[in-house]
Amino acid sequence: MEIKANEVKALREKTGAGMMDCKKALIEANGDFSAAEKLLREWGIAGIEKRAGRATNEGRIFIAQNDKELELIELACETDFVARNEDFVAAGTRIAESALSQKASSTNESLEAIVKEIASLIKENIALRRVVHFYAEENEILHPYLHGEGRIGVVVKVRANDPEAFKHEKIAAFIHDIALHVAAFNPMFLDESKVSAEWITEQKEIFQKQLELDEKLKSKPEKVLEGILAGKLKKLLADVCLLNQGFVRDEKSSVASILAQISKETGFQLEIVDYYFAKVGQD
Repeated sequence: MEIKANEVKALREKTGAGMMDCKKALIEANGDFSAAEKLLREWGIAGIEKRAGRATNEGRIFIAQNDKELELIELACETDFVARNEDFVAAGTRIAESALSQKASSTNESLEAIVKEIASLIKENIALRRVVHFYAEENEILHPYLHGEGRIGVVVKVRANDPEAFKHEKIAAFIHDIALHVAAFNPMFLDESKVSAEWITEQKEIFQKQLELDEKLKSKPEKVLEGILAGKLKKLLADVCLLNQGFVRDEKSSVASILAQISKETGFQLEIVDYYFAKVGQD
């Protein structure tokens, strides 16, 4: 039967499939638009299976939020071009919102259905790599930040003695700066209390070995070597712990000291409870 060009065009606009695929589907469906659309979806799903082994090192992080909860997801793809595609962005936003409504902390059948839908449309290997749910307790706030077209996503949780604190302009700016700080420096730990004894022991062993191999230090007294070892560990903790790091707006002052300063200036007691850092393509 004859398939008109405007019918092929309409099917292409609705499905995003190629012109030749649309024409083939309409021919096989005897011109039935709905049947042709179904065929394209079926062929698209088959295409997804064939593409499943291809690397998905690109993608985008999406965040959805309400008053007390927040959802962060990472939707992975093969190319940065697709990561900027409008349909891909719309699908990621939809997945994040759906995950938030479900309070999802991992992928599930309904979320994967959206992934398959966008993969069949774009014809690239698409994967839902990360689904994380956050909840704020009383007097806490969740502040999200996306950097570089969603290549980095950060969530900061802050507690105050009074929820009115979060309306204060200086406090709001500080919380946002903390999110920027985490995005820039990706600290390993919140503070020293979060560092395991095993990790400390491992670092001490590494530093001890470095001292033993340094010819210039072989003649130094034991107490001097102990001081050097303690200094190395202190510097390392300052590098890897958020509260010990130099603040992104003033690297001569630690995050902890700026936090104390903001609390004193505003009259509100503030505490950084936790943070989360995510980067596309990294676990």
